[in-house]
Formats: sequence, structure tokens, C-alpha cells
Amino acid sequence: MSSVISTPATKGLEGIVATTSKICYIDGDRGVLAYRGIDVHELAEHSTFEETCYLLWFGRLPNRSELNGLRSRLAKERHLDPAIIRFLLDTPRTALPMDVLRTAVSALAFYDADEKNNDHEANVRKAIRLTSQIAMVVAAYDRIRKGKPVVEADRSISHSANFLLQLNGAKPSATAERALDIALILHADHELNASTFAARVTAATLSDMHSAITSAIGALKGPLHGGANEAVFRILEAIEREKADPVEYVRKMLAEKKKVPGFGHRVYHTEDPRATHLRVMSRDLGHSSGQPQWYDMSEKIEQFVRAEKKLNANVDFYSASTYHTLGIDEDLFTPVFAVSRISGWAAHVIEQLDDNRLIRPRAEYLGPDYPNRYVPIEKR
Repeated sequence: MSSVISTPATKGLEGIVATTSKICYIDGDRGVLAYRGIDVHELAEHSTFEETCYLLWFGRLPNRSELNGLRSRLAKERHLDPAIIRFLLDTPRTALPMDVLRTAVSALAFYDADEKNNDHEANVRKAIRLTSQIAMVVAAYDRIRKGKPVVEADRSISHSANFLLQLNGAKPSATAERALDIALILHADHELNASTFAARVTAATLSDMHSAITSAIGALKGPLHGGANEAVFRILEAIEREKADPVEYVRKMLAEKKKVPGFGHRVYHTEDPRATHLRVMSRDLGHSSGQPQWYDMSEKIEQFVRAEKKLNANVDFYSASTYHTLGIDEDLFTPVFAVSRISGWAAHVIEQLDDNRLIRPRAEYLGPDYPNRYVPIEKR
């Protein structure tokens, strides 16, 4: 007889509670996302990415002195070892930015002062370094592959402003800086998504922070996780290029049984709360930059899909038009996701290692019944 697992297997672990956590709260029926119990709407309206990082890593909101301290520590870490810059310079210009980021993060461990230290305080320091370094790697490689010089970091401005400066070569407008800051807050954490779970599984073996984050980036690369907003923008770009009607274009996709990316969510049964803010950001950025067409197309598609398929837009749908309007190339959308999500990944790695148990689930065996006897090769 086949071996039997007492709890029936669930494909994709849907609905399975795999751990306890104090970091992120989600109520899919009510459309609630909260970090440490604070609603993401409040954070998007009142907080900054740096303050959100403090909340995720230290479990509470900082006072002014603590926030300034973290800002200073993040700014101080805005540097890359020359060996990492040489790696980026030697990388093929055709390499996918996510592949470059994955390899660079792994290599960053070689030059980390806490490489061999895996205690709580060392991991907080690694979280701070990686948050600054990942943003720099993404911006630097994009400049290098375009034949442009790497822009020196400005330690006097915010994390979001510095990233846009190093990416585009000019200080961003206040509108663009705030738009990216809100986007980073919204993407900072999302409980046990695929990449966060990958990070915790790696950390649970008592591996290190850099290995765990490398695992997370590998999971995020997949189009079923972090790459959906790239697919959304490819549709918008095709509609713009062909001068097509957005509704008719998507109607044809549905008729051909093609999936429209950016809609529906495994967890949320109502609107993704992150989409609420990204919709407004896409609209406002489009109007202020003189590029309203991306939001206008998106709005028409959203209304049609909601009416036709009863599906709500998720975080990926409006992030596509938002990122494009900020001057971010399509193949950088997922790396920018990582620029934000490093904050949540690091929080989960720290939490995992603070109270660790090896993550080792079972599989429900469905193969040939045991015993399935070995047959000598001459009798097969």
C-alpha cells in the first residue's frame, strides 16, 4: 500500500498555516494588509519607507531620534565594494537584471563585515546594508548596461530619492520621490508569499542572511510571483504601439483563453489594498508627467475585467504604469520589487533565526505501491 500522510496534501500549500509570525497581518475577505498591526493605508498616507523598515525590523514605530538614526545608518551603507562594481561592469549587457541582482547579492556576502556572524544584531546590520546595497546594484547595472556612468550616491537624501537619482542621473521631483516611497511601503511585506517562504526555508537551515535573500530573489524572478507587472506593461505597450482600443484588445485576449495579468489574488477576495494606492499614484504621476495614456488605458482595462470576469486589480496592475512613468524600464519592475521587499524578507529571516526550527514538510506519496520490487536488468 502507498504510505499515507495524516493530513491530505494541498496543492500549492493553499490555506496551509506553515508558521507563526508577528510581522504581517492579512485579512483576504476584508482586504486588509497590516505591518505589525498597522494598516498599510495608514503607512502609505503618513509614513516613509525608512520608518516602515524600522517597524518591520524592530517591531514598533520609532521615535524621531531612532528614525534619524536608521536613516543615517542606511545612508552610510550606500556604497558597493569595488569588486561588485567590477562584476557589474563584466556582466553581459544582455543579462536579465534579476539574474544580475541574484548573483550580486550572493557575492555581497564576501565583503560583508558580519559575513560569519549570524546573531540577531548582526542580521539587523545585514538587513540595513542589503537594503541600501540592493537599490544601488539595481541602479548601477541599469546605468552600466546602457553605457552610462554609475552615479555617486547622495547620503543627504531619502532612500527613494537616492535610488531615482542613481537610476536616472538627476534628482527626482517631490512627486516622483513620494510616489516611489509609497510604492516601496506597499511592497515591503506580504506574509508568506513564495519569495518570503523561500527565504525562511533557507534561513531555517541556519544558513546566512545573504543566502536566504538570494533564495528569495530566485523565487521572486518567476512570472507567477514578481514578474506579473512586466506582463501588464507589455500589454499596455502593445495597445499603445498598435493604437488599439484597450477594451477590445483585452476582450480578444479573453476570447483566445489568454490570462490577463494583474488581476485576482490567491489571498484577497476583495480589492488588493495595495492597488487602491497604486491606482491613484498612476493617475497623478501620469498627469504630472504629461503621460496620462498609461493610466487611462489601465483604467479602461480594469473596469472591463471587473465587469466581465468579476476580478479585482492586484498590486501588479497599476504598479506597471506607475513604474514606467517614474522612468523605470519594464525589465527593472521586478528588481524594484526587490528594492522594497528586502525590508520584509530581512524581517522574516531575523524572526526565523530568533526562534528557529528547521522547515521540513512531508509529501503525500502517490507513486507505485510499496513494495515495488527491483527487477534485474536481464529480466526487464
